[in-house]
Amino acid sequence: MKNNEVKVPSGRLSRLSKMGGLASRLAGNVLFEGAKQISKGQSPKLQQLVMTPSNIGHVAEKLSQLRGAAMKVGQMLSMDAGDLVAPELAEVLAKLRSDAKVMPHKQLTTLLVQQWGRDWLAPFAQFELRPFAAASIGQVHLAYLDTGEKLAVKIQYPGVRDSIDSDIDNVATLLKVSRLIPANVKLDTLLAEAKAQLHNEADYHFEADQIALYQQQLGDNPHFIVPKVYSALSNNSILTMQFVEGTPIESVAQASQEVRNLVASRLMELCFKELFEFKLLQSDPNFANFQYQADSEKIVLLDFGATRSISDKLAQGYQQLMAGALKHDKEQMAAAAQQIGFFQDAIDPAHKQLIIDIFYQACEPIYFDGEYDFGQSTLAKRITEAGKAMSTQQNEWHTPPTDAIFIHRKLAGMYLLAAKLKAKVNVGELFSKYRE
Repeated sequence: MKNNEVKVPSGRLSRLSKMGGLASRLAGNVLFEGAKQISKGQSPKLQQLVMTPSNIGHVAEKLSQLRGAAMKVGQMLSMDAGDLVAPELAEVLAKLRSDAKVMPHKQLTTLLVQQWGRDWLAPFAQFELRPFAAASIGQVHLAYLDTGEKLAVKIQYPGVRDSIDSDIDNVATLLKVSRLIPANVKLDTLLAEAKAQLHNEADYHFEADQIALYQQQLGDNPHFIVPKVYSALSNNSILTMQFVEGTPIESVAQASQEVRNLVASRLMELCFKELFEFKLLQSDPNFANFQYQADSEKIVLLDFGATRSISDKLAQGYQQLMAGALKHDKEQMAAAAQQIGFFQDAIDPAHKQLIIDIFYQACEPIYFDGEYDFGQSTLAKRITEAGKAMSTQQNEWHTPPTDAIFIHRKLAGMYLLAAKLKAKVNVGELFSKYRE
């Protein structure tokens, strides 16, 4: 971890200079590569010059150093743009989901003194200065109270909260000017979502409130664990929680078929509960947000910064959409999609049908008779291909409500996790209690 330490630039000017230095370096590389190819009698296109492995590497490096908003843009693009971005850039963006740099000890202790005072260590019997996890807006440390209670202390990187909007605007300019993102990716929509979500995620009071709400809705459900928050040791930049033992959810892929099926089924069932009962959605399906306890057979749920409230109208729209798919009733699905907010008044009928067909495909596990074999399914590839075909008709596309985008991401995440575990799940049965 030591070699992965880089001081986080906390001021706006220092953060901007990081991006400015990157832009200059990219421009220099483009001129050099262009001259080299022209000298060989080639006529390179600008995007080919920009998309060299060297330039892509520089983009990834700078985003990971800035953390926060800049890194979140990379993460959101890697999840949302899918096959629309060049494979080289997609690979680099995917790495950003887990390759955050960490703060040096000196910067960390300065931050702890600012947040907790000079005697910040007093409540703890032990505090590990080396984090055991690092992400886009903070890093997580292990600590122990005098009582022996084991804690996970999430500490936000300095400057993240104040620089969200400017960081995202800087990255947007870079991506547009360098043409690293194709024109048919709706970058502005993604960036607006990134800003709104990050402002919530950067407020740890908000996350603590969401955890309390979620625990209230979950009640005494025996299949899940949500870590408790230590409010006296938390503020809007530090979130102190119970440390819950668990192994990465992907490790379940090595378990028996029965266990794999059970874990995927419980997560799928929880997703339906969030949407139709809790009206509260933990909208980030990153695999790192789920862990498994083999001995207790419980699933640990982590990271509630991206939790969103779901309106009754939206929940009802998705209930009708899925119920329509279960009955193979595309007219009901169209009416439900209209209620959710997918169609403009003057949408082309053929394009409208294309969208309904994609929704129908996405509901395949729901209307499938019996256990759906996610490990053998080609569903993700088929939906991606259909989406790419639709993205060529940009003038017809109406961006859905933001909450709908996050619902789709959560459902897609559950599908991907079930596929990763090679699980077989009777999704139709899980949904059946909500069909009316």
